[in-house]
Amino acid sequence: MPLFIVLLSIYFAISAPNFLSIDNFLNVLRQISINTIVAVGMTFVIITAGIDLSVGSIVALAAVICTGVMKRGITIAHLTILPPPSPALGVPLGIIIGLLLGAFLGAINGFFITRFLMPPFVVTLAMMTIARGLAFIYTGGFPVPELPDSFITLGSGYIGPIPIPVIIMTVIALIAHYILARTTFGRYVFAIGGNEEAARLSGININKVKLMVYTLSGFLAALSGIILAARLGSGDPKTGQMYELNAIAACVLGGTSLMGGKGNIGGTFLGALLIGIIDNGLVLMRVSTFYQYVVKGVIILAAVLLDKVKEMRKA
Repeated sequence: MPLFIVLLSIYFAISAPNFLSIDNFLNVLRQISINTIVAVGMTFVIITAGIDLSVGSIVALAAVICTGVMKRGITIAHLTILPPPSPALGVPLGIIIGLLLGAFLGAINGFFITRFLMPPFVVTLAMMTIARGLAFIYTGGFPVPELPDSFITLGSGYIGPIPIPVIIMTVIALIAHYILARTTFGRYVFAIGGNEEAARLSGININKVKLMVYTLSGFLAALSGIILAARLGSGDPKTGQMYELNAIAACVLGGTSLMGGKGNIGGTFLGALLIGIIDNGLVLMRVSTFYQYVVKGVIILAAVLLDKVKEMRKA
């Protein structure tokens, strides 16, 4: 994967002179930060041999709820629980409620998957439509605009020369890597994906671990939605579309097995970086959007194929 990224970067550097500038590199990192955070949660899910198709819709719902709380307060069935708060209170309150909502929806996914042994594909597909529908109902189909400057800084600000979303992505990725590689919980995640029955016989609480994994996925999707709303300056119910596919693609490109039991956060980051470089390079080359879909798909397919051939030769 690193070699493929280098070769692709060399091609784009030759084809688009601005590609190798530091500003463009930081721009690529900022563009992939939101997808990478979603993909980190997806990595945990896929390692357990699961799938989460609801992350894109949770991104949208968390974005509109977070921004809605800032602008309108909290109203349930025409009953005002909290009037529109000041920016000093509304920003942290909106972020906290958005994050809790994402974790709650993820926990619901995990509950149905573990309690009723329902296929993750079906449960998260249902949650995908429910969350998207709730986002449209809550906003009436219109974005929530005119957000406080302190909130917009979260998506568009810098600490030194580094965009804040990139810093958040880096912290999340490092923590997730530590959890997967160094903790008992991480070992349980791999054990469940490798052989669930063996993990159960070893005394691992399968349902508890899976519930935590889907809750984490929902939480990180909500975090991505909040950062995205801050970046766009509005909470839009139409955002987050195709994020689930980009997250799955980043995981698979990074070496996470859809069969479970194999994967790592570093690989997921490289997978997200590859997708970001493809998107950025094609835009700089002024390739038509219609052709971008085709070219992007072909390059991703080639990258996975090369990795598979490499693994087969090692075996």
